[in-house]
Formats: sequence, structure tokens, C-alpha cells
Amino acid sequence: MVTSQNISFQYNSQTQFHFEDLQCNAGETLLITGVSGKGKTTLLHLLGGLLRPTSGTILIDGTDICQLSDKKLDHFRGQNIGLILQKAHFISSLSVLENIELASWLADKTKKRKKAKELLVNLGLEHAVHKLPNQLSVGQQQRVSIARALINEPKLLLADEPTSSLDDENALAVAELLANLSQKYNAALVIVTHDQRLKQRFKTSIQL
Repeated sequence: MVTSQNISFQYNSQTQFHFEDLQCNAGETLLITGVSGKGKTTLLHLLGGLLRPTSGTILIDGTDICQLSDKKLDHFRGQNIGLILQKAHFISSLSVLENIELASWLADKTKKRKKAKELLVNLGLEHAVHKLPNQLSVGQQQRVSIARALINEPKLLLADEPTSSLDDENALAVAELLANLSQKYNAALVIVTHDQRLKQRFKTSIQL
């Protein structure tokens, strides 16, 4: 589902990255690990089309996103890539349900309210539908981020340190949730993490 080859990226002449090739198939999970400064988040942003590589190819379901124009890349991302970033970037004035609906509206100009409610129920957040994001705990906000990332049934799900701020119990719950949902929606799941707890759950990984 996602394959990268010969990817490199540089912020400036002093900060350059050359990444090893990776592949993650539909319904599978790949961990990207490594100490700070090795480019984990940079690689995730490249896979998500938030950054463009200096060289190399990134294929998602057969499409080389490096060759897409900015406009086509934005549209492709909305349709095919779900992003769970370290900072959720919710719109604080919108309810939990409205934040998730907005993700579907931006992708294809439809509000998938029924689907959004179903996701929230599956994530144990049916009580939070009309709450504002700042009324939720960190763990609950993380689950809302997952719902928002899944609303358009992406082919690729990217998660940046999804358990870093969670205790052991909630970290394990989120890890299981991500794995189960990626299989349910047949999405490739790539997790960037320095959390050693996740290595015990997911066996396929690369270390930068």
C-alpha cells in the first residue's frame, strides 16, 4: 500500500536525511523508531505529503505522490491518507462531532455525520459527541484524532508518537485500537515512536 525508495530530504546544508526504503501493506503495521534528531517525524511528514523529498519516490496505492501538483496532492491526501499528529490541532469552537465532520467536508464536500457518530461509538466516545475538545482528557482527545483520521477510510494511516503522553494502560489501549482499526479498514498503518512499549506489541519495525 505504501512504498518508499531512495528518499532524501534536507532542511539546509547542515541538516540532511537519507532514509532507508520501506514498505507497509494494507492491514499491516510498521513502526519507525530511533532517537530524537534522526528524522522520524520528517519521514512521517514526507509519507503524508506534508513535505516533499529532495529525491526519491513515495508510492501510495500505486500513485507516486512526489509527482503530484500541490493541488492534486492536497486532494489525494484528503482522500487517501489519515494523519494522527502529536498535536491534534482541533478547532476549539467546534464540537467533537463537528471537528470530525470537517475532515470529511474538506476531503469531498460531504459531511459524513452518521459515519462520524459510528466512529465515536466504536471509540467509546458516544458521550462526547457535543463536547468541545478542551473538555476531554488527553487520552480522549487522542481517540478523537483517530476518528478524524479514519472518517474518509484512508488507505494509509500515519501516527506520530500516538502514545507518548499516555500512561501504560491507555498506551496499550490506543495501540490495540490502531491495529484493530487498520485491519478493519484495510489501511496500512505507519507509527513513528520512541515509545519502547509499542515494540512489544508490533514486531515489524525499522530504526533510523
